[in-house]
Amino acid sequence: MKINFKTYKKVQNLAVSFLMMSSAFGQAQTVSNQERPRIIITADPELDDSNSMIRFLLYSSDLDIDGLVYASSAFHWKGDGKGTKWFVPSREYSRFGTGICPCESWRWGEDEKFIHDAVDAYAKSYSNLKVHNPNYPSPEVLKSKIKYGNIEFDGDISKDSEGSNLIKAAILDNKPGKLYVTAWGGLSTIARALKSIQEEFENTTDWEKIQTKVARKLVILPSGDQDDTYASYIKPNWPKLDYREFVDGPNYGYTAPLKASPENAKYFSADWMKKNISHKGAFGELYRVWGDGKQMVKNDIVDFFGFSGVTAEELKKQGYKVWMPLQPKGSFLSEGDNFTFMNMLGNGLRAYESGSYGGWGGIEPASKASSNMFFDNAADGNNSAEAMANSMASKEKSEKELAFPNFLPQAMNDFAARLTWSTTSTFSKANHEPVVKILGPTNIRSSAGEKVPLYGSVTDPDGNKVTIKWWQFKQAGTYNGDVEISKSDSLNPEIIVPKTAKSGQTIHLILEATDNGTPALTRYQRVIITVR
Repeated sequence: MKINFKTYKKVQNLAVSFLMMSSAFGQAQTVSNQERPRIIITADPELDDSNSMIRFLLYSSDLDIDGLVYASSAFHWKGDGKGTKWFVPSREYSRFGTGICPCESWRWGEDEKFIHDAVDAYAKSYSNLKVHNPNYPSPEVLKSKIKYGNIEFDGDISKDSEGSNLIKAAILDNKPGKLYVTAWGGLSTIARALKSIQEEFENTTDWEKIQTKVARKLVILPSGDQDDTYASYIKPNWPKLDYREFVDGPNYGYTAPLKASPENAKYFSADWMKKNISHKGAFGELYRVWGDGKQMVKNDIVDFFGFSGVTAEELKKQGYKVWMPLQPKGSFLSEGDNFTFMNMLGNGLRAYESGSYGGWGGIEPASKASSNMFFDNAADGNNSAEAMANSMASKEKSEKELAFPNFLPQAMNDFAARLTWSTTSTFSKANHEPVVKILGPTNIRSSAGEKVPLYGSVTDPDGNKVTIKWWQFKQAGTYNGDVEISKSDSLNPEIIVPKTAKSGQTIHLILEATDNGTPALTRYQRVIITVR
């Protein structure tokens, strides 16, 4: 809701008189009451999907989870178990020149259950997690959400699956609000859900109404078009869908340690990972790091990440396709699909409201130009392992090139804190995020040249010291100039809307609060000023 400036001032006057009472009450508040986005995860068995699933489940307190769905992709598919052989040009088996396919399956374990394994680790941690946030769903609820999607062959949308039926039902139900569906692997399960809807309604009088409903409700959060089904089916048949491809945010992928800035490098080191992640309970035991001795599938020629004490040349002689430099044992490996859901989290940035708002998962570019990052570089038949590395690197930009805020330290510290929650049964023995509020509306209208006072409230459930600052999130607003913020380190700053601002332009202001606990945790609130 937007509110005009005169009304805003009245609300602020009431808010200021309420400030002391609100602050005292805030000390007892450790759980955000903001909206919990409704979300379905679809994922293939790539190790970075497995790692991303661990982080995702640790944030299940922030989300309304409707499904955890196994999916296929160009990199992983199960086969139909009937001896049917499958081959698609330009997939990794042809790029690597293996000569293996056509084949009955590709890099899919006989008893693949990485989602079940992650939920089992969650179940072992649940009693501790509930101590720190009562909004965590029960393990039984999460287990009931696990379904198998279109996993037989990559890009196959010829028939319904449990997973596609779950997505279809969620799209068509009458629950209010958006439905966010990620594609950590291919989009075939999502595409099949949409195709089933099309087949059911296309020749009925309800078709136009159904198309409008789906376009308004469904938001797809892709990690690329990993089986071409977005390009071949979804985009041509559902052109009005909200398909949010985020860029410029923190690099959580395979190349993150190689491209990290000096400020961020420590978060990928073996020492930091051992202290904060890989040695923390059931989740830490499951989490993949370099040289951990594990493989996605036995003798998987692409998964060389678990080896230590060997050289790349030695691995190549054993038949492995080494497509990136080996890293120190125990260091960060990948959580390459994080960016699809990190903007859904309840950290106060409200990034789920619009792809243009931006947050811990990046931001949607103003000009959308979707491309197939996984297969474009292989269209000429390039069979080298380096082609895959180059393709992945095109997704994971060097942090030095980004003007986007550096959210990685805050996101990694937050992840570490939640892993501590998972192993700590006493509230006082872990750190918890500050509680940040705006006293007054968070969407206002103001004229160019007008002075706008802002009021915030910050408390900390652990009694830690909290440092605050207000800053302008320029990449999110449509006004491109600088906005001066007076008293930016106080709870009551003032800004003057620049006289150069034009009607309809937006200015995004962030109240950021960081405590001095271990690890230091950060929360935000966003105020959006629309120029009238």
